[in-house]
Amino acid sequence: MKLGFLLGYSGKEIHLPLDLIQQAETMGYDSVWTAEAYGNDAVTTATWVLANTSKIRVGTAIMQMPARSPAMCAMTAMSLDQLSGGRFIVGLGASGPQVVEGWHGVPYGKPVTRTREYIQIMRKIMERDGPVEFDGDMYQLPNKGPGTTGLGKPLKSILSGSPDIPIYTASITPAGLRCAGEVADGVFPVWMDPNKFDVLGEHIQQGFDKAGNGKSLDNFDVAPFVSVAMNDDLEAAYDSLRPWLALYIGGMGAKNKNFYNDYATRLGYGDEAQQIQELYLSGKKAEAEAKVPNALLDEVALVGPKERIVERLAPWKEAGKRGEVGTMLLGVHDTAVLELFAKELL
Repeated sequence: MKLGFLLGYSGKEIHLPLDLIQQAETMGYDSVWTAEAYGNDAVTTATWVLANTSKIRVGTAIMQMPARSPAMCAMTAMSLDQLSGGRFIVGLGASGPQVVEGWHGVPYGKPVTRTREYIQIMRKIMERDGPVEFDGDMYQLPNKGPGTTGLGKPLKSILSGSPDIPIYTASITPAGLRCAGEVADGVFPVWMDPNKFDVLGEHIQQGFDKAGNGKSLDNFDVAPFVSVAMNDDLEAAYDSLRPWLALYIGGMGAKNKNFYNDYATRLGYGDEAQQIQELYLSGKKAEAEAKVPNALLDEVALVGPKERIVERLAPWKEAGKRGEVGTMLLGVHDTAVLELFAKELL
């Protein structure tokens, strides 16, 4: 099992912990991942990290697909792949309608259809077998729709690109997981319980089956985000993570369209998820946070004193042996925690 860690997106100022990243590289970490919301972009920060490292791979978790065309994403990936000596990982996500329509000003559309077509176009561009033509529901190359001149022509990338540049998607819905299994090289769930892999695995396997090329967990990376709160005060450790889960379960998306709330329900916390959402959307964030169960935090994160975290790593290690977790992406910015995981898992 490989280890990576998440940088997240910035606040008002961009602060990249280059010393920590370089320490992780020395420890044997496989990857570090940048992010974007509606502030800094994921590509610029990934480029900066690649320029200041020599071995660690750098991925985007995530590049928002509606913010850039598939061709632009392929151009970015091929450029960074060449410049970094093959260390760039494409991480894609659909984002949500609030950001896509409110910030980028484009229709949210069909996220799973977008993902499938987006990756198919990227593959065609990176393979460079010839000029790229594509006629999909969301993307057409050349585009001949309203407002076009009719002068578009199929083009082949000038830049040589590797068809093996890995592409991951951020997915937790059944349809999204099936799509990832079918067309991507890996998937990062926002969180997962290593003892409940079937919640994800059933749908990923259906995607493998649809791909029809012998695809399996042997050549597909399940790379969950794993938050870590190491603290000798167990309750304080729990409390530090409650706002994170409350935000996702309660505040991401509309009341009837919250993928994270649905996911918490599939993990067995439907009643709690409903209560958290009702409180959060009514402005009672503190009360919503208080409703996040310790049991759920223990299932999807690693919480408490060092010895407790080491003990609770056991199911993650077993999931790694089964191939159900290929890479743990740690949500932590602490040298001591990075050293602990390197010692236990590398």
